[in-house]
Amino acid sequence: MTQQVSISPFLKPFFLKTPVGVVSPQRQRRHTLPASEFRNLTPQDAISVFEIEREAFVSVSGECPLTLDEVLSFLGQCPELSLGWFEEGQLVAFIIGSGWDKEKLSQEAMTQHVPDTHTVHIHVLSVHRHCRQQGKGSILLWRYLQYLRCVPGLRRALLICEEFLVPFYLKAGFKEKGPSAITVSNMCFQEMEYLLGGQAYARRNSGC
Repeated sequence: MTQQVSISPFLKPFFLKTPVGVVSPQRQRRHTLPASEFRNLTPQDAISVFEIEREAFVSVSGECPLTLDEVLSFLGQCPELSLGWFEEGQLVAFIIGSGWDKEKLSQEAMTQHVPDTHTVHIHVLSVHRHCRQQGKGSILLWRYLQYLRCVPGLRRALLICEEFLVPFYLKAGFKEKGPSAITVSNMCFQEMEYLLGGQAYARRNSGC
């Protein structure tokens, strides 16, 4: 199977090609799963989510953005603010968000979900180690932001990131709000904001 994606951080719908050939019955059964699927996550996905997150973050910073209990909590309270990318049934990348009701993020935002608000707090974006350096993080983020445009009442997304990730989020249309008041194990962060209405790239068809 070959996959084509744009090197742009934003998605033009990509496609997958399955080579024509004779395959075993076992392979045929596997291919009854969608080749590539985007869907909201559920608590049943929590273990896969946490394994990808732990491998991605602990080796770099020594900290996971979310514990397993927090993953389970957010996927139970607000699964509609998450998005997972699955290939042949396997999770390869994900985003988890929650609701927030203040102008800026605070330490409480790291563990709380506030329902029925206009703001989404993006807690974590992570890609499986075997799928990195393929543009999947950028593609998933673009899909997620377009999905949020279709959720009634949502007006913006907030996140915090380390300084070296600021260019990645700027390319995705986020704006810097300045240093965050949140600290984790002496790490400092920048707060970023994405307005869900009238933003660059809105001309692309979101499929709403």
